[in-house]
Amino acid sequence: MSKGSGRRRIQTVAIANRGEVAVRIMHACRELGIRTVLLHSEVDVATRAYRMADARVCIGPAALNESYLSIENVVNGALAGGADAVHPGFGFLSENADFAQAVVSAGMIFIGPKPESIRAAGDKISAKKLIEQAKAPTVPGYMGADQRIESLVEEAVRIGFPVIVKAAAGGGGRGMKVIRSRAEAAEQIASAQREGQAAFGSPVVFLEKYLDRAKHIEFQIFGDFTGQVVSLMERECSVQRRHQKIIEEALSPSLTPELRRAMGETAKRLAESAQYQSAGTVEFLLQDGAFYFLEMNTRLQVEHPVTEMVLGIDLVKAQILNAAQEFMVWPEESLRPHGHAIECRIYAENPYQAGMPSTGPLLGVSWPEGPGRRFETGVETGDAVTSYYDPMIAKVIVWDETRLRAIKKMKATLAESVVLGVHTNIPFLREMLSHPEFIDGAMTTQFVGQHFPEGLAPRERTELEKAFQMEAEKALLSSGDPAQGRTGFSDPMRLDAWRNV
Repeated sequence: MSKGSGRRRIQTVAIANRGEVAVRIMHACRELGIRTVLLHSEVDVATRAYRMADARVCIGPAALNESYLSIENVVNGALAGGADAVHPGFGFLSENADFAQAVVSAGMIFIGPKPESIRAAGDKISAKKLIEQAKAPTVPGYMGADQRIESLVEEAVRIGFPVIVKAAAGGGGRGMKVIRSRAEAAEQIASAQREGQAAFGSPVVFLEKYLDRAKHIEFQIFGDFTGQVVSLMERECSVQRRHQKIIEEALSPSLTPELRRAMGETAKRLAESAQYQSAGTVEFLLQDGAFYFLEMNTRLQVEHPVTEMVLGIDLVKAQILNAAQEFMVWPEESLRPHGHAIECRIYAENPYQAGMPSTGPLLGVSWPEGPGRRFETGVETGDAVTSYYDPMIAKVIVWDETRLRAIKKMKATLAESVVLGVHTNIPFLREMLSHPEFIDGAMTTQFVGQHFPEGLAPRERTELEKAFQMEAEKALLSSGDPAQGRTGFSDPMRLDAWRNV
């Protein structure tokens, strides 16, 4: 990382997020000697991020529109915390151009792309227009201004079923519905509009032909403050459930060198046309040897660690330094991928009940250390998983010299990971990693739906697990103050202490 003028020195960063990404940003700030201020909701006081932050400002109650999605509350909280800059993490307001502009207008630095770049590339409809200007292939669809349901239904008929409807301002699987017939089109479109309004503050949607044998491939890009843009290779993100990624890899086992070069160049051209700065991701669908632009995410991605592992870089530190005008992109000749990295998202959910969310106090959390293992988590023993926010509680990332070795290492790492007190999807992840289609690298976005439509079949707890449950309950209840006061669960009937790890 080369240094520039340093004329925008950052001394305090306000983190407008929660959970594991807030912790990730704090680690980067600590290494750079930067003070952190956590902007948190009322229910996020008993969290790892809250304990790690140098300072904390409460920005509202649990309800998203009164805390993490309130531009006014977040900006005022950052100012109250004495911040020079704001890092939005991912999700929430991270791709909201009005928020980025409000941060800048308040005299702070937005650690991310410029507001105008977010508007140009982040909005799914605008980004499609940019990619068409760059003469890149797009999936047939409709992205017009007429948002009447009856008009959208007719456009879906014209495109030909199956069709997918997506929230234009969103991501992360929210506001996305697959329409398989005219009979269900109006209902699915209306549902997507409602989800888009609730999650992103906009009901605008667009339509695309649904590719039912596609792989999901995304390219990490980074633009520095001087205007240079570089492609940082790809990630394979085909293992998804309800349009939400579960397992990600770098690099993809599906790309030829020619495809990798063509897709990387397309991603870079899009970023350059949007005058993009900071970390961003261009997503594609790949089917039958042809690729199609899907969307651009104008933020840090959940799965950024696998790119960092294979390239030996730090994207979050690069974001912060770039915002301070102290960073220029890595020379392309130095970007040589090494080995293979896999990330698994750990969700608090019951894999034996089709992924039903699981909440409650965490009686024990332990991640097994070892070479090539990395853990990013927002929870510790004694914290509680609530029903207010996304159930992802951690990410497990491994690196090894080959893909098959990385798969083997991930399976071993998950087998040694312990989360007591709530269900997690760890057994589900281990099953998917063992499936022949995953091992061969042939999986598509239909992988989970085809092979695990209902998750895992229910099973009985072993006698050892039952005994462990009883011991954990006794230890917690005998303290007189569950988990040293962190969980807030004083009623032993609510503990339900052991659920399948």
